[in-house]
Amino acid sequence: MTLSPPNVAIIGSGLSGLSLALALHQQNIPSTIYESRSSPLNIGGAVMLSPNALKVLSALGLYDRVRVRGYNFQTLEYRDGAGKLLEKPYEFGGKEKYGFDGLRIYRHVLIEELLKMLGEKGIKVVFGRKFVRVVEETEEGVKWEFEGGEVGEADILVGADGIHSTVRKYLYPDLKPTFTGMAGITAAVPTKQLKLPEGYHIPVTISTPYGGFTIAPQQVDGSEVLIGKQKRVEENHNQAGWARVSADKDALVKFLQQDAEHFPSIVQNAVSSIPHDKINVWPFYIVPKLSKWASEKRRVVILGDGAHAIPPSAGQGINQAFEDVYIFALLLGQAYVNEKVKMQDSLSFWQEYRQQRIEKVMGLNKQIELRRMPKEELDKMPAGSIQDIELNWLYEPDFKRDVESWVAERA
Repeated sequence: MTLSPPNVAIIGSGLSGLSLALALHQQNIPSTIYESRSSPLNIGGAVMLSPNALKVLSALGLYDRVRVRGYNFQTLEYRDGAGKLLEKPYEFGGKEKYGFDGLRIYRHVLIEELLKMLGEKGIKVVFGRKFVRVVEETEEGVKWEFEGGEVGEADILVGADGIHSTVRKYLYPDLKPTFTGMAGITAAVPTKQLKLPEGYHIPVTISTPYGGFTIAPQQVDGSEVLIGKQKRVEENHNQAGWARVSADKDALVKFLQQDAEHFPSIVQNAVSSIPHDKINVWPFYIVPKLSKWASEKRRVVILGDGAHAIPPSAGQGINQAFEDVYIFALLLGQAYVNEKVKMQDSLSFWQEYRQQRIEKVMGLNKQIELRRMPKEELDKMPAGSIQDIELNWLYEPDFKRDVESWVAERA
């Protein structure tokens, strides 16, 4: 028996919300996206996409459109201040081995391509509609309030509204993301400014007693690089406070230039001239492990950073959000074409499956963070702290097969 597909309301038009609408459309499930801003999100900076996420984008028909608009690469390296390779290169992709090279692409480019695809498929994105609160949830649907008092209604409401999710307050009224005390300070400069030695590989993280410095190429031809360091920050600012930190460009340039003389010449060259309009501040927040990603009546769901924000050490934040979206859509599609697949069971499997991978990513993050520690600090760690990194589990899952296997068990 085939049931009528649900009508899904998605709060947030970032990468999670836009890709979710596309994934639901593929399952013949209608959705509408609501965004509090008056126009598409256009924050600065690029993201690094690994094969697990690119597999999702390929399944959604997006990969070929974005692959040619970003920088494709396979490995990143860890070197010391003298240029010595600290260990074998870290694989962020590899077409021959994993099916996809890694892709570094500006966030706004991904959003632009997603919006184009949604427009082509007639999927509605409504800007200037700020979600305020859930008004009522029943076994049949959910109602919520927009700023200004208007009430919306749908069968399912999905919070794809980021780490400071307002939708999450319905499930966890008192939860606030935890600030880690660290922020990433990044900028973008022309690659030619670095005067890279012949054969010098980037992306690279250079570790010295004065901390780590990351260089990663971007733009299709690699003509621009991100440069960045992590900064310890005593105060957990509110939104206005972080805006003030971001606005003090001279202080941010000074931080990026600090201790440059203790790094190789490519770093000194990189920070010699930093355009103010290419500087970004990324405070690192985490969300504790949550017992539920859906309400008791299963009409309100959270995903992406709102459900499991993790530090960016391994570059897996947005990659894991794409996994959330795709598997959720597959399971929701099954729940409305197969009477033996119950919504409650689907959501339980979804969270358990995803949580297991998130926990493994947290372990990977820890290994990456150890590799960025100054040597004198690392020498104080217990023997065996640094372990070999194996990535097949991360890059080679077959999400569709795993869902189909779970469904088959219920036949």
